[in-house]
Amino acid sequence: MQRMTTDKPHDHHATGDVRAELEAAERKVASDIDPGARAMFVAIAVLILLATFSLPHAGSANGWEVLSFAPDATAEEIGLPSRLFVGFAVVFAGLGSILALVTRKWALAWVSLAGSAVTIVFGMLAIWSRQTLPVESSAAGPGFGLVIGWFAVMVIVFHWARVVWARTSAQLEAEAELRKVAAQHERPRLMRDDPED
Repeated sequence: MQRMTTDKPHDHHATGDVRAELEAAERKVASDIDPGARAMFVAIAVLILLATFSLPHAGSANGWEVLSFAPDATAEEIGLPSRLFVGFAVVFAGLGSILALVTRKWALAWVSLAGSAVTIVFGMLAIWSRQTLPVESSAAGPGFGLVIGWFAVMVIVFHWARVVWARTSAQLEAEAELRKVAAQHERPRLMRDDPED
């Protein structure tokens, strides 16, 4: 009595197609982020950060004046750390976060996180440099706009770090489904390769 084979040639192609689709879905999920409720916290922190640029960073000089080398900023002896803080904050914590929220791309969120983390260091140096002015200087210390902006960047970094490093449930599901299909695809091939007793 002959044993009937139930394998059909197109089954392997169908399995390969399903596997290719799952791999494409996994790549898409891996490149995207799902910030969930954290998106709201990041958006609020970005709005607060951008609002602090209109507040005093040192004396009468606000953040926009620091960024544009305005006369008020020059009169307040604004140093490089303050200019770097404001510049990095605008580019990475502000625009970078907005782009990452709109596009939901992991790479943009990662760039925003990395740039904002460096911004925290520049913010600390900016505050420190305003507190250690020479005795003969008439320039003012750190303004509340600078301090609030620094804390806003910290909030942005905290939430982006959680979003970037967290693996979404969709990505885990795609990986599990891909492993299952790969195992189903490998099982018949291994059975064919085994020598018959």
